[in-house]
Amino acid sequence: QLPGKKDLFIEADLMSPLDRIANVSILKHDVDKLYKVETRPAPGASDQFCFLVRPRVRTMRFIADIVNADKMSGRSRKYKIIFSPQKFYACEMVLEEEGVFGDVTCDEWSFYLLPLDEDIISMELPEFFRDYFLEGDHRWINPVARALQLLNSLYGPFGKTYGIGRCAKMSYELWRDLEEESESEGQGRKPEIGHVFLMDRDTDYVTALCSQVVYEGLVDDTFRIKCGSVDFGPDVTSSDKSIKVLLNSQDKVFSQIRNEHFSSVFGFLSQKSRNLQAQYDRRRGMDIKQMKDFVSQELKGLKQEHRLLSLHIGACESIMKKKTKQDFQETIKAEHSLLEGFDIRESTSFIEEHIDRQVSPIESLRLMCLLSITENGECPAVLAQSSGTEPQPWHRAHLVLPTGLVPKDYRSLKTQYLQSYGPEHLLTFHNLKRIGLLTEQSAGETLTAVESKVSKLVTDRAAGKITDAFNSLARKSNFRAISKKLGLIPRLDGEYDLKMPRDMAYVFGGAYVPLSCKIIEQVLERRGWQGLEEVVRLLNGNEFSVSGAGRGGLGAVGLAAGMSYSTLPHPDSAVEDNPAWESQRVVLAVFLGGCTFSEIAALRFLGKERGCKFIFLTTAITNSARMMEAMIEAKA
Repeated sequence: QLPGKKDLFIEADLMSPLDRIANVSILKHDVDKLYKVETRPAPGASDQFCFLVRPRVRTMRFIADIVNADKMSGRSRKYKIIFSPQKFYACEMVLEEEGVFGDVTCDEWSFYLLPLDEDIISMELPEFFRDYFLEGDHRWINPVARALQLLNSLYGPFGKTYGIGRCAKMSYELWRDLEEESESEGQGRKPEIGHVFLMDRDTDYVTALCSQVVYEGLVDDTFRIKCGSVDFGPDVTSSDKSIKVLLNSQDKVFSQIRNEHFSSVFGFLSQKSRNLQAQYDRRRGMDIKQMKDFVSQELKGLKQEHRLLSLHIGACESIMKKKTKQDFQETIKAEHSLLEGFDIRESTSFIEEHIDRQVSPIESLRLMCLLSITENGECPAVLAQSSGTEPQPWHRAHLVLPTGLVPKDYRSLKTQYLQSYGPEHLLTFHNLKRIGLLTEQSAGETLTAVESKVSKLVTDRAAGKITDAFNSLARKSNFRAISKKLGLIPRLDGEYDLKMPRDMAYVFGGAYVPLSCKIIEQVLERRGWQGLEEVVRLLNGNEFSVSGAGRGGLGAVGLAAGMSYSTLPHPDSAVEDNPAWESQRVVLAVFLGGCTFSEIAALRFLGKERGCKFIFLTTAITNSARMMEAMIEAKA
């Protein structure tokens, strides 16, 4: 459609995904020059420009500026814009407003899914979190629905679909509508995925805010894994160069340590090192034929393994140095106290010290948010009702976090933060408040109706005491209630064995079972939401469970009550004889707004325990730093 030589402009955040599926030589086919979007073309540039971009308004303005500049100078060119994953009407409107819509041709590249590993698929939409959960922008729901439709067509009709969260519900409903409109290629196929679970990120912010201590999570927190690859710098490689390493199950060393708690990793690596040395030493007693076989069959693999081993040892040492400098153990201790609800005052003092020392604006924000979410606070839903205001539709999902700091603490921490890191962060606090991550408790005004009835029956003084009691109940954090209900804080008899973990809590050092993973475990065990009504209420509802997910509406199939589901039995179960057993063992966990490596590790552990396999589909891989950065207006 654009034959001949051309200049290609690629959006910066499409470069890493493209790198996974196409090398530069493929991209440079018929391409004269490659530019990053927002880089101005050279004066003697080609007569054809092709733009491979995300559907963003600012990018449209950049393209319009180039086209208009060419018009002004009398330069005639052809322009083609390829949107990925799809074109939005708003982009066309901007092009029209800028007067260039007739000068460009538009196309779509439906690049919805990027496999990062054999069990992780990413949509590589990091902006999904901010756009939907903060801005209330629903534009990315369509790509999610189309991604599900694509998977459904490839792997047969999904068996059962469960979900929680407003975005999950909308995505499911749109996907169902798309299925009904299409011929639905997967309907006649043998199903390969038995269960699908859709979950909004705001169902569980706590897990995403906690420091990661599994190896893959720590590598992500320390070095930033991008599209399954990481750049190890000179401090890891022990040379002047940086090395880009692909982290997946094909890396024999990484695949064995990725889900391990960091405390177990050094022991494994030293053992691996000894084993490798023993394999090298075997060559000493070999005759010529054996040596020839060794060189042709084993040596290359051993060298590759040795290279990877030295890189991961270097990465561990680098992580240790950085974390020691950052008082990592103290931070973990403070986090555990917050999760358990003990020594809150000490933890608050630790956060204040963290801010005053200007350790890191992102880290300070993260700890403040964790304090706010786990602190006893009133439910925003109740507050909205008591103040007579109706929360925005897109904020209803955030009422799951009935939290807040005592006004005195909130103002004190906010003042200290702004003094330490600058007043430009005021907007950041506004964003965090809107999304429900860092909130301030309101005055105890939630039970005025009850108070008025009580006051007619008892004296003012007694009514006051009852009101205080009610208010103390109202201020109970939902996280506390959910944590107690689901047993998220394990009761320990002695030391938690991190080398031989007994539950998913190992991903946080035995201190906390990830809420998101616990919900998935419970729903799959119970064959639906039966028995979890109280938890669902605390999470603000929007749960659903549907049999034969591709067809029929939520209303037609019904919610959890009364449904019949096959659970995920233990592999010893007689159900294994059933031909449909293989598909029932596969669970697609869909995280809308991002998924952490800790959650992936926890669900992999659960899969091993229950004899099933989890496949992860996420809008992007996230962690606490990425979440905070998405909220920051003034880049720290």
